[in-house]
Amino acid sequence: MARAVHFEIHSADPERAGRFYTAVLGWTVERWGDQDYWVVTTGPADEPGLNGGILPRQGPAPEPGAAVNGYVITHQVDDIDATLRGALDNGATVAVDKAPMPGVGMLAYLNDPDGNLFGVLEGEQTG
Repeated sequence: MARAVHFEIHSADPERAGRFYTAVLGWTVERWGDQDYWVVTTGPADEPGLNGGILPRQGPAPEPGAAVNGYVITHQVDDIDATLRGALDNGATVAVDKAPMPGVGMLAYLNDPDGNLFGVLEGEQTG
């Protein structure tokens, strides 16, 4: 079985993308030496999760309203409404409105300021 171990976000402005994801999702984003690459840490090393990177986009940005044509990463959040407000305040746009996913929670899709699609999920409360 092949396990996903890393993600990459392509951006016209990697430093801006780093600020966006730090503000919206609380990530740590640090430039990797003098490379055009920013290392992304999404949470503590002792918790499950996936880390990645941000690098300069090498082509046109995704077209608004275009079909999804790549992997979409969805991020678990504690409060989807607060996350949506923070994302919109930081330049995101809504791709798919928040909606319930029975047995899972509330899910929404956003486009970051570079047009990259990502999901946010507030899991159902149990107990």
